[in-house]
Amino acid sequence: MGLSSGNIRRGAFILFEGVDRCGKSTQCKLLVQSLQSRGIEAELWRYPDRTTAIGQMIDKYLQSKEDMNDAAIHLLFSANRWEKRDLMLDKINSGVTLVIDRYGHSGTAFTAAKNVPNLDLAWCKSTDAGLPAPDALIYLQMPVEETLKRAGFGGERYEKTEFQKEVLKNYEKLSNDSWNYLDASKSIEDLQEEALKIALDAIEECKKGKAMGKLWD
Repeated sequence: MGLSSGNIRRGAFILFEGVDRCGKSTQCKLLVQSLQSRGIEAELWRYPDRTTAIGQMIDKYLQSKEDMNDAAIHLLFSANRWEKRDLMLDKINSGVTLVIDRYGHSGTAFTAAKNVPNLDLAWCKSTDAGLPAPDALIYLQMPVEETLKRAGFGGERYEKTEFQKEVLKNYEKLSNDSWNYLDASKSIEDLQEEALKIALDAIEECKKGKAMGKLWD
């Protein structure tokens, strides 16, 4: 299936990005609930999807139960997104709005933060080139020092202070004028109100026939 079915009532792809523990998962969940309460068919997706065979390998890596070559694990993260591409398009083209917690932007920002030779931003982006692009990207801004104070920080491989700072730098390099920056230090309720407005605007544009783009185009 192509990236645009010509269905003017397609759903939207709403993406949340940001460093670890900035509140993405909470906002994704609340946004899906808000959309559903308005009669909008919506689903919450998360990457990596740890339910697939590839996702289970990634989960062991993230929990530091297994080690893996840096290029290999990056390719697994990317493959985890590619294996769900067709289902993603089926959902969106049938009118379902997908609210997604992390995507190729995270994959690129995190791998490049390792500063491994040959695994620069350009190479990291290339493995996801051609995937469906988000209709709206909501980036939750929060200093790494603040994320340290949140419950659960440090529980996974990448939750290290200096590493997260490198990730933050990479997000800045990837960003463009289409990104929606929200201050993650605001209350959960205020953040949700802002995110909901962005999502509703994107959904309306998709209903009017906005074509779906490709990642990194």
